[in-house]
Formats: sequence, C-alpha cells, structure tokens
Amino acid sequence: QVHLVESGGGLVHPGGSLTLSCTPSGFTLDYYVIGWFRQAPGKEREGVACIGFRGGVGDYADDVKGRFTISRDNSKNTVYLQMNNLKPEDTAVYYCGTDWGNTCPPGHLSANFWGEGTQVTVSS
Repeated sequence: QVHLVESGGGLVHPGGSLTLSCTPSGFTLDYYVIGWFRQAPGKEREGVACIGFRGGVGDYADDVKGRFTISRDNSKNTVYLQMNNLKPEDTAVYYCGTDWGNTCPPGHLSANFWGEGTQVTVSS
C-alpha cells in the first residue's frame, strides 16, 4: 500500500514558525509533483504551494506568499513546507498530495491522492 504521511503540525503563537514534512510510504517521491493544501473549519480544501519533481516551484496561495516556502529533498524522500510569521487565519489541517504527474500546473495542483493531514493551530 502507498501512503503520504504529514508531520510537524502543532500549536504556535502568532508570528511563530513551523516546518511541515511530507514523507511517502510504499513509494518514492523522486518523480512526482507534490502540493501542500489546507482545510480550515467550515471551508473547502485549498492549494497552498506546489513543487515539481525537479524542484520547480509553482504558484503560492496569495495569502501565504512571502511567508511560506515549499522545498524538497529527494535524497530524504521528503517535501517540506516552511511556514513563517504564522497568523491565526493559517489555522487548518494541512495535507500533502499529488496527481502523480511531474510538474506544477498553472494555478494550483488538483491532487487525487492525499495524506491524512496534520493540524496547525495558530493562537495566542
């Protein structure tokens, strides 16, 4: 079986930072595009960031530009989301996902395979 596993979520104060990790089980990430997504209570899941198999980065969501950075280390089979200057409105369950393609599309990735998510709560 194949899975994506997110980790690194938690409770952080406004202005704080977290780094999320996305690691696969049962396959390697080397050839696949990976996106980070989030879903806040009462809202639809939205794309946050995307990175292609060779490290090409797609569009960030407007409200995270300049604060979040997506990266990957294929030698560690991991994709990261560095989140700085976190705001209460960043509170959500964060997921990584893929459409099993290679590169980021214009706009946001439409993933069809997801992890189970990691909770990020930004609160004072």
